[in-house]
Amino acid sequence: MNEYIQVATTVATETEAAAIAGLLVEKRLAACVQVLGPMTSHYRWQGKIETSGEYLCLAKSRAALYPEIEAAIKAAHSYEVPEIIALPVIAGSKEYLAWLGAEVKELS
Repeated sequence: MNEYIQVATTVATETEAAAIAGLLVEKRLAACVQVLGPMTSHYRWQGKIETSGEYLCLAKSRAALYPEIEAAIKAAHSYEVPEIIALPVIAGSKEYLAWLGAEVKELS
């Protein structure tokens, strides 16, 4: 079951979120990318506490594609140090996971 992951990244604008989502789906690195927001993030950056509006992208994919997903996000992302984290899918409906597997590119 740990063949699948959900990759999360946050971006500054809805336009950037849409661009990253479109890129990942177009390249078949993700079967689906959900964009949530706007939301408010609170964090420490370069010694200061910051607050900013962001959008959250949640990409569904295969664990084996993570290196390519990370590289694609970094190439398209505007942040100096973007959040890119992957969480394992520990359970899911057989039908949904079959669809997910069919929609991402084949493993080499």
